[in-house]
Amino acid sequence: GVEVDRLAQMVDELGELSLVETGQVVLERGPVDVRAVMERAAARLEAQAARAGVELVPDVSKDLPQPVGDVRRVEQVLVNLVHNAIKFTAPGGRITLAARVDDEKIVVSVADTGTGIAEEDLERIFERFYKTDKSRSSTGTGLGLAIARHIIEAHAGRLWADSVEGRGSTFYFSLPL
Repeated sequence: GVEVDRLAQMVDELGELSLVETGQVVLERGPVDVRAVMERAAARLEAQAARAGVELVPDVSKDLPQPVGDVRRVEQVLVNLVHNAIKFTAPGGRITLAARVDDEKIVVSVADTGTGIAEEDLERIFERFYKTDKSRSSTGTGLGLAIARHIIEAHAGRLWADSVEGRGSTFYFSLPL
């Protein structure tokens, strides 16, 4: 049943987290077409967003320089962030995916109009198994953001969030150029 599935997912994610944390994940480095990654991530989650009554809006300029990184992993992080955003955004809400160049790096953002995150939770959401009260009942293992942060740090980038409770959250990650 559902519990067994969640357990299996947690075992997978724990295995992945320990690989990422110990630096054993070998990044397959190449040029990352950020726009294409964002379009694929949006396409993968479009049906889920539609079911949740949430609009997905990619807003990416065509002429972004390409950072070097592991395309599959970067896409995995983005899918994770968009998936979380869908989970915490009420029907009628919107999630905007954007990317911009900022001082020798590309910054990708996923902004939602969801429930937001309390200030005291904001830094802790990246810890393994940490879940805010609002999310405790929802599906998920509480490992996604910990893995995402490690993957981005393995790229010498940074993953962080801004939020106003009740007004939504924006998750950002940077990839050096």
